[in-house]
Amino acid sequence: QVQLVESGGELVQVGASLRLSCAASERISEHALAWWRQAPGKEREFVAVINWRGSIRDYTDSVEGRFTISRDNAKNTVALQMSSLKPEDTAVYYCAASVKCSVYGCRLAGKYDYWGQGTQVTVSS
Repeated sequence: QVQLVESGGELVQVGASLRLSCAASERISEHALAWWRQAPGKEREFVAVINWRGSIRDYTDSVEGRFTISRDNAKNTVALQMSSLKPEDTAVYYCAASVKCSVYGCRLAGKYDYWGQGTQVTVSS
């Protein structure tokens, strides 16, 4: 059972940058890795995904150009670099791993095998 542990969430001001990290307890080099988020009173939503090689990325429209997902297979980690943060980015951010999809088709929560516990990001205006 792979365990995923997120870190890096905090309270920041509008326009700030923040980097989230997620560490896996086991080798995840064959998994697509993603970030999802859930705001209070809303459903969990897809944010970004990266394929196992790190060569293909997909982002939800609202973060395209502001967020960058990356991975380090040697360290079994995935990161989310966030910039120009907005109040609507406030949410609990989760990392997830999947062997059921590569990048395309990875926007469905049911495709993921493992989830972290989440890290809170709060963007204050």
